[in-house]
Amino acid sequence: MSESKTPKRWRWLPVVVFALALYVMVRAAGTPQGDAQPRARASVSTPAATAAPSTSATTAFSYDPADYASQVRARARQTGVSAQLLMAILYNESYKPHDPSLERAWQKYKPDAAFGIANMHRATFEGVKKGRDFADRRWEELPDDRDLAIEAEAWYLHDLAAQLPATWRGAYTKNELLALGYNTGAGNMLAFARGATPGSQAQSYLDKLNANWAKAGGAVAAG
Repeated sequence: MSESKTPKRWRWLPVVVFALALYVMVRAAGTPQGDAQPRARASVSTPAATAAPSTSATTAFSYDPADYASQVRARARQTGVSAQLLMAILYNESYKPHDPSLERAWQKYKPDAAFGIANMHRATFEGVKKGRDFADRRWEELPDDRDLAIEAEAWYLHDLAAQLPATWRGAYTKNELLALGYNTGAGNMLAFARGATPGSQAQSYLDKLNANWAKAGGAVAAG
């Protein structure tokens, strides 16, 4: 979510190699000898109206944000944010593997890593859940509960929208500013609204959002 000097796709190359190695070792160690396949893990229960495909079936190698269109539409209605924006951000944040075992292996290597399909950091989650119906949920649950990740994403965008002024000088739409805020934080979002120029990483995030925009719209319309 936050801006850095190193492009994300390069920063994650050694990460993926390291995490995959850990993943293979964890799975190998956790599979009883003689079993033809690993036993299925219990999935996190969600309300029937927003039940997501199981994370064991939807692995890092088959994850498609469009599979969660119903959850995106439901959370968009709940929070008053654009469903297309929610989905476009999920596409933006799908640059890395979203398998629970891989995410936890990487978090042990880098404690400040983000969790879940919306790539939310601990501090952001702790702030956005206050006073909400998921206030008793933990950040550590995000890799396993994709609907929770989408709900937290939606409410964070709701909170960012509440901070925007009625008008702004910057040449950005409301959705573009919210996406920039999601990536770089509220302070930077407000600076961009006042006319500040995004850095290369923030601009890259915005360019990717615009590239994903039509696909995201199709996903929420058809899903």
